[in-house]
Amino acid sequence: MAIVLAVMATLALLAALHLISSPHSLPGLPLVAALAAATCGMAWLVAGRDAARDRAGKQALEGADARLAGLLDSAMDAIITVDSEQNVILYNKAAEKIFGWPTPEMLGQPLTRLIPPRHQAAHGGQLRRFGQTGTTSRRMGDGTVLYGLRASGEEFPLEASISQLDTAHGKLYTVILRDVTERVRAAEELSAFASAAHAIRESEKTRIARELHDELAQSLTAIKMDATWVREAMPRDAQALRAKLDDMLGLLDTTVAATRRIASDLRPLLLDDLGLVPAIEWLTHNFSQRHGVLCRLSLDEEVELGEPYATAVFRIVQESLVNVAKHAGASRVEVRIERTGAAVVLEVADDGAGFALEAPRKTSSLGLMGLRERARLLQGTVDIDTVPGRGTRIRVSIPVPETGDIT
Repeated sequence: MAIVLAVMATLALLAALHLISSPHSLPGLPLVAALAAATCGMAWLVAGRDAARDRAGKQALEGADARLAGLLDSAMDAIITVDSEQNVILYNKAAEKIFGWPTPEMLGQPLTRLIPPRHQAAHGGQLRRFGQTGTTSRRMGDGTVLYGLRASGEEFPLEASISQLDTAHGKLYTVILRDVTERVRAAEELSAFASAAHAIRESEKTRIARELHDELAQSLTAIKMDATWVREAMPRDAQALRAKLDDMLGLLDTTVAATRRIASDLRPLLLDDLGLVPAIEWLTHNFSQRHGVLCRLSLDEEVELGEPYATAVFRIVQESLVNVAKHAGASRVEVRIERTGAAVVLEVADDGAGFALEAPRKTSSLGLMGLRERARLLQGTVDIDTVPGRGTRIRVSIPVPETGDIT
């Protein structure tokens, strides 16, 4: 029986290690599989030691110990087991590499040696609560980044899964850890690049909008004034020429209006010259006039923000209204913006067609992706409440310093 258990534990861990090493395994599956295998191995060790009564059993146990140790040390993820007092009783080679502590210096030591001091108290409480749940295994952190502490004193981000096992000697907790320093660094660099790209794009839009408004629109206006003077100076009987000039003046009016509209769509000068509140008021009024949709605005007058927050809020409202115009088929839209403590909260709700969030991604979802990206760059959150046929409500919360700027 002992030999059968040993083979089962070995095969289970081999399968888990294969999943860890496979680049095609599902996200999170390697950790959970390895965790189950490591727990199986630890369960066998405890049961095996209690059941080893004769020489043959001891030899089988020693052989299984050696095989299990070899398999654990070949794992690419750190595998650490602690007892009910949270003292380390198993510590593999990957753990040595990740944390920098050799195995002899970690066995019997408290797990807190590997946890930053600022997280130690919370970790102890979380482990005790997990022990009371009866859950066999789960991922740690609930989506948040966890941190470990290397022997050098350096903190680093990690992913972790944990399992528990009741034995005759008390609870055992096995944790499988993965160093995600490079992944987090890459994500931070990508976020910084995206933020810089947004800033450059806004700067270019501002430059083009101002040139359209100050140069092209004014030049067209001057041409219109000259054409009007020529028309008035022409003889009354030159009807054909006067009609041609009338057409020219009408075309100039249309071109000037289009130039100003394009400039405002790129970036309304109100946002730079007068601030966020007048810009949002203009945006909602212009939306109603252009699309024939009633747009009600509830705006906290104290919501004035510095950059980059003012631009982000304006663009999020603008992109939300564009989505309404393109896809919702709504007759009414409500926009609400308020300052709540250390955050600015905005909502855009319509009575349009709505959609299914779980439906396959369509081209129309690109607007929502851009909206989420703008909020994410400022550590904001986006919540979407929608049901087909019952409209859509988008709620965005962005943390903002008291001064409203990034300093």
